[in-house]
Amino acid sequence: MVWLAWLLSFFLLIALLALLVYQLMCLADLEFDYINPYDSAARINSVVLPEFIAQAVLAILFLLSGHWVMFLLNIPCLYYNVRLYIRKQHLVDVTEIFNLLNWEKKQRLVKLVYLVLVLFLTLFWLIYSVLEDDE
Repeated sequence: MVWLAWLLSFFLLIALLALLVYQLMCLADLEFDYINPYDSAARINSVVLPEFIAQAVLAILFLLSGHWVMFLLNIPCLYYNVRLYIRKQHLVDVTEIFNLLNWEKKQRLVKLVYLVLVLFLTLFWLIYSVLEDDE
């Protein structure tokens, strides 16, 4: 039944990746002037809190299931999200979005690469645990 925790974490990671790709698409649309700053900021801000919650649930899942290494790998991103939320810097400001566009894109790209690496590790451990149960 260990594979159940890995499967749940896999789907949480897919959801997190989808939210980040959506935010990057909104920023790219803004950069190429396909969307106005207000709509872009509203769309991004609507998915920031669900992203943070999903990241916290993922870390708690790893903690409760006893996967300490994966939990420790998720702590830096979780800490960064909590720090942004406490400082009230988690939402995109409509008036400053053009000035911070490159920073916002870089921030989300780093998170994306980080989560892809965690996804590959999760996928590896999911396959390993399923094959181990078969033996």
